[in-house]
Amino acid sequence: MSEFYDERETQEPDEREADLLSRLPQVLQAAAKGAPAIARQLDSVDLAAVRSREDLLAIPVFRKSELLKAQLEARERARSGAPSAEYAQSVFGGFSSISWGAARKVFASPGPMYEPESRRPDYWGFARALYAAGFRREELIFNCFSYHFTPAGSMMETAAHALDCTVFPGGVGQTEQQVQAMADLRPHGYTGTPSFLKIIMEKAQSMQIALPGLTKALFSGEAYPPSLQKWFSEHGVAGYQAYGSADLGMIAYETQAREGLVLNENLILEIVRPGTGQPVEPGEVGEVVVTSFNPDYPLVRFGTGDLSAVMPGQSPCGRTNQRIRGWMGRADQTTKVRGMFVHPGQVEQIRLRHKELGQARLVVRGASGQDQMVFQVEVTSKPEGLENALADSIREITKLRAQVEFVEPGALPRDGKVIEDQRSYD
Repeated sequence: MSEFYDERETQEPDEREADLLSRLPQVLQAAAKGAPAIARQLDSVDLAAVRSREDLLAIPVFRKSELLKAQLEARERARSGAPSAEYAQSVFGGFSSISWGAARKVFASPGPMYEPESRRPDYWGFARALYAAGFRREELIFNCFSYHFTPAGSMMETAAHALDCTVFPGGVGQTEQQVQAMADLRPHGYTGTPSFLKIIMEKAQSMQIALPGLTKALFSGEAYPPSLQKWFSEHGVAGYQAYGSADLGMIAYETQAREGLVLNENLILEIVRPGTGQPVEPGEVGEVVVTSFNPDYPLVRFGTGDLSAVMPGQSPCGRTNQRIRGWMGRADQTTKVRGMFVHPGQVEQIRLRHKELGQARLVVRGASGQDQMVFQVEVTSKPEGLENALADSIREITKLRAQVEFVEPGALPRDGKVIEDQRSYD
């Protein structure tokens, strides 16, 4: 039996890139035709000409916060009595190309924001992650993701079915019953959060009940640090993690190499400077932006709000797709200063006004009620008048005053931070 889910995982990187980019114009055209909101996002773009990553930069990034706003506004407009089919389209804010019937299920995320699940096998794309975690056909998977409102339970169940595995829908809570069911059924592995499996295993120990056969797990939904990985290993469970979202499905997954997360095959990932649509330098931390090739929910240059970075080289496990370092925090660093919100996009606006400027960071200091803004920026030279001109731009764009601090090129950390809050709240 192959150690890879399919041959795409070992495809030559140049071939994979050429394949994705050759399919991209058709994907965008189909998205614009089937999803009205995507059509508006792509309105000014020659879709047939989008054949490279550079061409993608002409398309504006559309972020999760904007998706929620679009859904809320669309549903409010539709409450006036639109026909059922039209209202179903408005539920998803015009971003879905399918409606009731073609959508087998609909789920809710906080907001509320709604996501469809179509009838396509492994709709969310997690089968590849399950396979990399060691799951194989005709095994029993104990699924402890929620089946209520959110898609997490269905994400793992549809992936398990794609592998011809059987699923026990454990869901969340009822720890003693979970222990008893695990002891009775002897599942081969677990899907859910790492913290809940740890609770189940510790409860089993206190009840003096063995859980034979439970040797592997695929985790998602929360952090999986090395300390927790070590704990599970010491207790006989090889746990791996997958990174995804209710909007995009599975984005990247861990392999036995334990070196970053390998990207899923059916997407294009970019790392951009927070608050912008512009790519960062290779290896630099920035916001994860994904173009999905999902024909039912075709999100284009979708800003997840998560921070990560691309890793160089290929995974030692033999998979050739790009790797990322995993979830590294949130990109939305919007901060309130003296009663005014300052956004990462405003920092980029300021930087772009002055061609002499390199990397920039807005640092907020001082005790509560005594906010001080310092605009730190890398420059190779300081023309006469630049400091005053920069101070004027800051005041015009943010409506606030800031001290300007010039630093040497490379002096600012490449950690994805555009706004750094150093205030004391004691």
